[in-house]
Amino acid sequence: MQPVQDITVEDRVSRTQFQYSLEDADAAELSLWAPRFVQKLQSSPELRDVASDQQDQGLQVRLVIDRTTASRLGITPQALDNVLYDAFGQRQVSTIFTQLNQYHVILEAQPGFRNSPAGLNNLYVQSTTGGAVPLSAFTQAQTVQVPLTVNHQGQFPVVTVSFNLAPGASLGDGVAAVDRAQRELGLPPSIRTSFQGTAHAFEASLVNEPFLILAALITVYIVLGVLYESYIHPITILSTLPSAGVGALVALILCGMDFNVIALIGIILLIGIVKKNGIMMIDFALDAERHEGKSPHDAIFQACLLRFRPILMTTMAALLGGVPLALGTGMGAELRRPLGIAMIGGLIFSQLLTLYTTPVIYLAFDRMAKRLARNRAHDRERQLQLELGQ
Repeated sequence: MQPVQDITVEDRVSRTQFQYSLEDADAAELSLWAPRFVQKLQSSPELRDVASDQQDQGLQVRLVIDRTTASRLGITPQALDNVLYDAFGQRQVSTIFTQLNQYHVILEAQPGFRNSPAGLNNLYVQSTTGGAVPLSAFTQAQTVQVPLTVNHQGQFPVVTVSFNLAPGASLGDGVAAVDRAQRELGLPPSIRTSFQGTAHAFEASLVNEPFLILAALITVYIVLGVLYESYIHPITILSTLPSAGVGALVALILCGMDFNVIALIGIILLIGIVKKNGIMMIDFALDAERHEGKSPHDAIFQACLLRFRPILMTTMAALLGGVPLALGTGMGAELRRPLGIAMIGGLIFSQLLTLYTTPVIYLAFDRMAKRLARNRAHDRERQLQLELGQ
């Protein structure tokens, strides 16, 4: 049994939830390696219900003609084709016309002679000498296995292997198990493999996600740098993000939940929620330094005292907003819970740390900035002295 959703990312129907396709231009080679691959996956502890849509156990009766005997008896291949088509084909022999309609008369063998291959022994072929020769006198029936269906993808034969995940195994573990089985089995280079459906979407998201997160962080850094006219203090604000990611991962582990796409969305949301703690303190401290002439230590200390209540209120509002997502039940709750748990864990952990780490990082970067400014001023002064000496 498999639940059916209105909106899915699967592009084909299979027995299980995830799909993996094997594509090859040579159908015989594909039919040879696909069962071996399925058997290899069935031994993986991370996978369950491994199956494929390969249907190669069909039976076909093939007539092998003894051409020497057929030539001696006066049997031509055309005569044999005509007899077989008369018995098992759709040969139209006449048309019955009425006032309102017309009916085609079809010639075929009686159903009792078409139920098994043994009915071929009842057929006779007209020879060129005028006699009737039984079909078994110059042919031999061979039963062979053939595919019932041959699926195609991109104009090439394809076999789709489907699987479910074992209890406690994540989709990442399943993808790694499939890749490991492919390497250990040593599939021929002519067989092209790829994930389909949900597994393909998961694999594609892992490829692009680091670049997207990096682009988001660079954009935030540029905006904060323009806002505060500094290269250093935007890093102070962004330093609050790792604690939020660690808190979200710890919360997911404690709740026994996988790190899926929904949990990743929750961590991305934390990038916008958590950094406001640093913004509220750094903005007030820089304003106190530039307009009130306070030292960095006094400015950040006053910012921590005056901004503690707004920081705590905004954090609690966002945290309590995620409680219904984390504790909700009913239809679709398994989709919402990772989002709420990631938000709550990230906010709690980052709130406990950033109130203490942000002032320390602010002072450390401020000393670094002043040291760099003194070094640049000293270099300029030395360069000026060298120019005057020349």
